[in-house]
Amino acid sequence: MKHSQSIEDYLETILLLSGKQDAVHRIDVARAVGVSQPAVQKAIKILIARGYVVTDGMHIHLTESGKNYAESVYERHCTIREFLGRMGVSPEVADADACKMEHVISAETYKMMQEYIGNAKK
Repeated sequence: MKHSQSIEDYLETILLLSGKQDAVHRIDVARAVGVSQPAVQKAIKILIARGYVVTDGMHIHLTESGKNYAESVYERHCTIREFLGRMGVSPEVADADACKMEHVISAETYKMMQEYIGNAKK
């Protein structure tokens, strides 16, 4: 199943917010993503339908599959950001580019970046 960039961004945002605070609310997600609460509500409905989140009406919680998926997106982001940084890209640009690239990178390119970083750490 193809996942859209916005769905991945919402999952990644919920993951990061849940690591910083006890409960994640729609307003927190709206502020972090820079969208309206109705936009978040629409996205949450999609995430619930796909089995990635559950909500008790006030709080948003990642399901196990949602957490796994969000972690894989965030891992791609971190790897790409680190790779770009090692190539001399400024931290701000590397982070912004990683936000875009994490959604479209091929498995082959991503594997190369992982191997490069792994070899550079040795």
